[in-house]
Order: sequence, then C-alpha cells, then structure tokens
Amino acid sequence: MGDQLTILDTMFLELEQVDPTAHMHIGAALVFGPLPDGGAPDVEELRALIGARMGLLPRFAQRLSAPEAGPLTWLTWEPAPDFDIRTHLRHATLPAPGGDEELREWLGDFWSHRLDRHLPLWEIVLLDGLADGRWAMATKTHHCLVDGVGSLDIGDLLLDADPDAPPPPEAPLAPTGDTGAGGRFALTPGLLARGARASLSAARHPRRTVGQMVAAADLIVRDEILAAPHTSLNKPLSGTRHYRWLTLSLDDLAEVRTRLGGTLNDAVLAICTGGLRALLLARGEEVPTTLRAQIPVNVRSEGTRDLGNELTSLFVELPVGEPDPLARHARILADVEARKHGSQKPGGSAIVRVADLAPPIAGELLARSMFGSTRMFNLTITNVPGPKERRYALGAELQEVLPLVPLFTGHDVGIAAVSYAGELVIGVNADRVAAPDVDVLADGLAEAFGELRHAHATP
Repeated sequence: MGDQLTILDTMFLELEQVDPTAHMHIGAALVFGPLPDGGAPDVEELRALIGARMGLLPRFAQRLSAPEAGPLTWLTWEPAPDFDIRTHLRHATLPAPGGDEELREWLGDFWSHRLDRHLPLWEIVLLDGLADGRWAMATKTHHCLVDGVGSLDIGDLLLDADPDAPPPPEAPLAPTGDTGAGGRFALTPGLLARGARASLSAARHPRRTVGQMVAAADLIVRDEILAAPHTSLNKPLSGTRHYRWLTLSLDDLAEVRTRLGGTLNDAVLAICTGGLRALLLARGEEVPTTLRAQIPVNVRSEGTRDLGNELTSLFVELPVGEPDPLARHARILADVEARKHGSQKPGGSAIVRVADLAPPIAGELLARSMFGSTRMFNLTITNVPGPKERRYALGAELQEVLPLVPLFTGHDVGIAAVSYAGELVIGVNADRVAAPDVDVLADGLAEAFGELRHAHATP
C-alpha cells in the first residue's frame, strides 16, 4: 500500500466533492523571457527538462487509490499505470497580440477546469505567443498534493539558478511499491506512526497538549458564535473564474514598512483591506466594520521539501469600515500580533491532529465546518515568499510569477501574493459570475498601495 493522505490533504478532496463549483487546485503562471536564441522552447524540450527531474518528485507520477474520498476509506498515493508526461505537459498558443489582457482571459479559463482524479493531479501548459517573444508555464496542482510553500520548493527543484547551468543529472522515477485501492479505516503503518508521534508528544508535554485542546475548543466556539459578517463576497459560485494581478516593488513595500512598522505581510493585508473596501463601496452595499480573512500559515520544518500540506490558519479581522489608510494599517498590525501570540494557530493545528487519528469521516466534517461554509471567514489571503534571486529554464529568465489561490464554497474572491526577485505580485482569483467586477478590486488594490506609499505616520 502506498503513502496515506493526511486528514488535511483529504479535506481538499472532500471540499471539491461537496461543491462541484469549488476547484481545489493551486497554481501559477511562470512568465519567461525569450530563449537565448529567441522565442519559446518546443514542448518536447520542456518535457525532456522536467522529465529528467521527475525522480526528484515521485509523487507527481502517482495517483489517488480511488477517485473520491469516502467516510470509511483512507486514500493512498499509488503508482500511476503507464505514466506519460505528455498527458500532463501540453502546449498552447496565446491569441494575438499576446498582451496582459489575452493572458488574463486564458488563465481564467485554464483555472476554471478541474483536474482529472483518475490521473496524477497536476498539469502544466507551455504557453507561447506572449508579446515580445515571451512564453509561460501555466501550472495547476491539486491542493491535496502540495500547498503553496511546497509548490515553490518544487519550482526551485525544476528551475536553475544560472542561465548557463549544465543539464541536470538524470533522476529517473524509482519504483514506488505495489498499487493498492485504499483501505477501510484500519491501523495502517502511516496512521500508527502518526498516532505514536502524537501520543509521545502528549506524554512529554502534557501542559502544551492541554493548552492546544483548549485552543481548539476556542476556535470551534468562534466558528459557531462569532460568525464572519455576510457580504457580497460570499455568494454561490458558478465554477468559472477570471483572474487579475498587480505587480509591486519590494523596495517600495520595504519603505512603507520602515515608515509605518510591521512586516511585509502586514503591508499586504493593509493593501488588500483597502482594495476590498473599494470593492464593497463600488457595489453600493453597507460596508461592515471588518471582514475576516483566512491566512494560511506554513508549519513545515525548515529545510524540508515534503509534499502534502503542512499548514494551519490564522483568522484576521480586516478593518474595511475604516476610511483612513494609516488607521487601517495600525489596526491590522495590532490584530495580527494578537493572533500570532493567541490560541488560533495551535488551536487549528490541534483540530487537524486530533482528526487525523479518527475515521476518514472526520475529514469530511472538518472540511465542511472550517472551509465548506461562510461562517468562519469571508475570503482567503495568502502570501508566500519566493526566491530572492533570478531563476531560469532552458537559459530563459523567469521574469514574473503570477499566483493562484483556490476559492472555497461561497467565497467568490481569493487573493494570493508571491515575492520574487525584487517584486511582489498580488493575484486575484474571482468567480466570473458572482464577482464580475474583479477590475474594481484590482484597481482598489493599486489605489490602496498608493495611499500607503504617500501616508506619513504621526510623529
């Protein structure tokens, strides 16, 4: 039997099964400059490049033991029979003239379609025809396979730090064991190992364990009693998406941090708050005092490149009702600081760990409770740090990374930010029907950034 999915990995499958309009893939468009001799690579060149490194990512040649999770069945990762990289890495050409408008429309359509669960859960399209000889790799990877930080680690394995890097050593796919079909709830080796680690930790740190259980209870109470406000950001989804992005200078953001305090992530949240306020005002609705954002937090051990999901969540109040940009920024700093040192992070982790030892139906219940409704939060905002130095593929420079975060049930807008080589890109994924005015939000983000750049804290 192959590696067993954790309860957190399984949750992302459950969320898709409950709502056919929710697509639980993450993704990015990696935009490259021309090859050294001009233009874009041939798709076979790219297949050879990634195929030579597939051995570093054996999970990408595996599929689920069954296409759907069930209440009494643990899914596992099993070798995909007759794996063929051509099924997962295809070629397309962007319509002329190949500018940002055409790229936005193409990406929105690409990310509107689910991955086939009978196959390994990833897809890359080599997209040529971009203006100025540029080309892109558009990616789509199911969230049960990897989270945002893990996906950037994968990109680091597949890209080069030098445009003249020699071909990598061959890393062929190794045998991964016999194919299974998933098992009924049972004491599998993976489950036993997780249970042993949890029991050992509880025995060694009883006070910490009790504290985590209290934090978990506090988080559940928050869901049931202190629901997020109902706004037009929380309408039924259509299944179709459209996409916008905003590119900012990290030097400009650093200057904002120096003047106003806080972290880069605080500045991003302040920008998002201003943009969301502009969107709600443009819709003519009464703006609530706050919106609640779900912020994924990486809990991966430093230096590890494990696949799967290693994260928990913070739920941050965004003061959209505050018209003053400095006051918004200050309130976000205070709220984030309180969340970091409060019970939310250990509470979320504790809930997932406890559910991981229960029958698979616990994953279904947890998915519906925390992410399958609009009670817990209004939208997801994620910020992932990327490489500080330039990366290359086949000698072509990676110029920009355009990130995608999925939309959970009833959440028609999601925001993802990725920093790379001196820039930060904020990508907006929105339902095409429920949020047709995505340009208003994109413009509002740009305006909010301008307000922060020109705002001066009171001495």
